[in-house]
Amino acid sequence: MSASGISGDGPLVVLASTRAVLTLPDDSLVLTPATITLSAATGKIISIFPAVLPKSSFPPSATYHDYSPRLLLPGIVDAHVHLNEPGRTEWEGFYSGTRAAASGGVTTVIDMPLNAIPPTTTLSGFKEKLAASQGQCWVDVGFYGGIIPGNASELLPLVEAGARGFKGFLIDSGVEEFPAVSSTDIALAMTTLKDTPTTLMFHAEMIPPIADSVGDAVQHSEPPLAPHGELSKYSTFLESRPPAFETYAVEEILSLAELAPDLHLHIVHLSAIECIPILKKARQDGINITAETCFHYLGLSSDNIEDGDTRHKCCPPIRSQTNQDRLWAELSADDGCIKTIVSDHSPCTPELKLLPEHLQHAEEDTYQTNMHHSDSGIDMSLPKNSIDTAINLKVEGQGDFFAAWGGVSSVGLGLPILYTAATTRAAQGDTVPSIVDIVRMCSQATAKQVGLGHRKGGLKIGMDADVCVFDDEDVWMLHTGDMRWKNKCSPWEGHTFRGRVQETWLRGQKVFELGGANAGFVGAGPVGEAIVEKRTE
Repeated sequence: MSASGISGDGPLVVLASTRAVLTLPDDSLVLTPATITLSAATGKIISIFPAVLPKSSFPPSATYHDYSPRLLLPGIVDAHVHLNEPGRTEWEGFYSGTRAAASGGVTTVIDMPLNAIPPTTTLSGFKEKLAASQGQCWVDVGFYGGIIPGNASELLPLVEAGARGFKGFLIDSGVEEFPAVSSTDIALAMTTLKDTPTTLMFHAEMIPPIADSVGDAVQHSEPPLAPHGELSKYSTFLESRPPAFETYAVEEILSLAELAPDLHLHIVHLSAIECIPILKKARQDGINITAETCFHYLGLSSDNIEDGDTRHKCCPPIRSQTNQDRLWAELSADDGCIKTIVSDHSPCTPELKLLPEHLQHAEEDTYQTNMHHSDSGIDMSLPKNSIDTAINLKVEGQGDFFAAWGGVSSVGLGLPILYTAATTRAAQGDTVPSIVDIVRMCSQATAKQVGLGHRKGGLKIGMDADVCVFDDEDVWMLHTGDMRWKNKCSPWEGHTFRGRVQETWLRGQKVFELGGANAGFVGAGPVGEAIVEKRTE
């Protein structure tokens, strides 16, 4: 078989393997041998052959790679990442965060609207973020807008400017510039966006009207949400964020869904399995709602979190092994409501994690004390204008799950996390998602969630030539030196994985090669782009 008739602008790149996950014309996915030709000039996939063609089938000028038996996958689309720039670049930034993404086969990230200053809640704030991203991105970056009290008039201008969707919190976000929304705010956002092709997303935790039973001694009882145990015990923190927080929020959102029956509603980072039957019933009733879960909820469980190990703190919290098992079962359910899997990469400086001394690295020798947050439902922020108190809290606060910042760093680790966990579960006889299913939930469905299904998330003629080369036999352990994000602090440190990304191609250009020069970032520099095309799907 010859492919000599292929033409394209500029040099031809040919990638082949005995195993590739392709997108068929009906959008179904298939694992098959394939040879894929790419154009670095147009950034598109030119042709696909369902067989491994030899190099002799192509012009001598073509760059040819046969990766057999490694997997060729579409680039991962991580639809939930906090890059924090501008404003909190000591936490993360476009340059470091997108390098981390590229090293893990992620070719598109969608940046969340909060933790940067200003947040993406106004058109002017969006423009500042776009300006900050210029020349820094190693992968393509899209952007969400935010919904906060009082910004409804900004939502349609953000749609016009290319926002991929919108997110709001039903509980304190942890940063004062992104306050929680009320039911009135949600209703206004729904009616404003009801006729637009967008996605309205929610951090679905909400404090019930009475979180504890206070009995007759209400005048003398502890306030609801007060911790019922040692602050360094993970069980104390987990008890403070019960499943009822999530179910109550989901029910509140669903109660308003009739205001915008065609609007796509989405629950971010679903943790509690108690939400699943509620969401399934809503979908059966015709409500357009989906959910995502995260790599850490599928690979970590509260059963194995040591007291004081605040690297594991996130909100909603990592729950029990039983809860995790049910999440995995939902991924394989024919009528599943969890459609996508994302990282929710939410980094901070190691100081804000208040790590115990045995978990600190040598360079982490100072503690930042001016961060005000209350993302545990109660205000556990450090006292202001009190240096002496802050110095004391450097010792007393170590390992405090309530005072530590909540967030897990993992962008670029998704494929190894999922593949390792799925392989382990399959060996135990569980039904688990295949590599094709993983591509569907981490590439195809995430791209469609943000209106990019026409160009991202699939290996198909005419789509962006975003390719991940994945070695599913590589067994390795994550050390701090393998972490490409800015702050080398993650609960995944020391975990052994099966499967590792070997190369990442973005729009026909190789941007990462494991073991390559410049720490693997083999391109001349960042070639990622800000995605600002107006959403139409």
